[in-house]
Amino acid sequence: MTTDTIAAIATPPGKGGVGIVRVSGPLVPQICLAILQKQPKARVASFASFIDSDLNVIDSGLALYFPAPHSFTGEDVLELQGHGGPVVMDLLLKRVLELKARLARPGEFSERAFLNNKIDLAEAEAIADLIDSSSAQAAKLAVRSLQGEFSKHVNELKDRLVTIRTYVEAAIDFPEEEVDFLSDEKLVSDIQALISDLNTTLASAKYGSLMREGRTVVITGQPNVGKSTLLNRLTGKDTAIVTDIPGTTRDVLRAEIVIDGLPIHIIDTAGLRESNDKIEIEGIKRTWHELENCDQVMLIIDDQQGLNQAEQALISRLPENTDKLIIRNKIDLTRHSPEIINSNFGTEILISAKQDQGIDLLQQQLSKCLSNQDAGEGNFMARRRHVDALERTAQSVSAGLKQLVDYGAGELLAAELHQAQEQLSMITGEFTTEDLLGSIFSNFCIGK
Repeated sequence: MTTDTIAAIATPPGKGGVGIVRVSGPLVPQICLAILQKQPKARVASFASFIDSDLNVIDSGLALYFPAPHSFTGEDVLELQGHGGPVVMDLLLKRVLELKARLARPGEFSERAFLNNKIDLAEAEAIADLIDSSSAQAAKLAVRSLQGEFSKHVNELKDRLVTIRTYVEAAIDFPEEEVDFLSDEKLVSDIQALISDLNTTLASAKYGSLMREGRTVVITGQPNVGKSTLLNRLTGKDTAIVTDIPGTTRDVLRAEIVIDGLPIHIIDTAGLRESNDKIEIEGIKRTWHELENCDQVMLIIDDQQGLNQAEQALISRLPENTDKLIIRNKIDLTRHSPEIINSNFGTEILISAKQDQGIDLLQQQLSKCLSNQDAGEGNFMARRRHVDALERTAQSVSAGLKQLVDYGAGELLAAELHQAQEQLSMITGEFTTEDLLGSIFSNFCIGK
């Protein structure tokens, strides 16, 4: 249990109708008496004047008092809801700090809720994910995680893992028993079923991670094929400068769009060609860096010229696991109709970025490529670290099963199951490190 009291402005900077100062810790009761001149009723919104040290009124508004342990943090909590002017909020916060509270670190309220067992680590992360949601679907999945859907799946998997591990270690500890527990077919069946359910949860977590972090799509191609025009068409604004001069784009341009609830990070890059211009050479170097690290590539070609050898060489140089779309632009000049075709080089989409032809087909294909599973009722928000932990868990359990089936090595199976349990426990924070906690909560906003 912490001994200090923290305070912060819980509403965004700027002017607003309402501003909130939040306080949590053991000094809350005496802060109530000093600022409100009374002890408010628990969990009842009451109108009050907020008083400074000279008994002058700073502001007036609603006061909410939540005594421990029935509060978000598990501590005594006070919320002062006044008028949302920055000066008023600063004066009110200054008064609370005068009463021996200290300014909260980013995410410290949520961190205290975790440390006081009010929420687990996955639920704490879901708070930040809900605030940062870039689409309605992402917000829906974050709420599911905040309500414990993800943690429920993880805890159920962990309970089954512990049951299997207990059985295996009992068999190792009591070898004098006549029955060979490790050759029990049910044990193998239970482990296989666990691996199957781990993979199902992993698939949902990958989708949740996709909805949180989005996908990175790089627009590339030779100069003057319409890359910047396409970027502007997708974003609906003049994000990039468009001219007839080849090599106009020399640096990486980034924009974010949402298609069917899926956040997509679009990157426009310098045209790929031989150049003696030092600035353009650096731009091309950055283009290749983005191409080697993105999730999907949109190769833009001029429909009048078709796919030339340089562009075919570019396709062959891309990483094998990178999704590729070939965009045949400028069909307004070739008089081709917008359509999607499959060729030896992959999926090709015929469009005119300038005339807004076929853009709807491109958006549909982007959604199809980047979101190849449905966000059903069982999905939830997840982070990259959750996906990594689930992958390592599945790998450990699979490795343990192989040791059992191929070699009858119960001790090695037990070791792999122990490693798997630790990985699952890191998701909810049952087993974690201070460095991990510091990294997670430091990315929260102040006052949350």
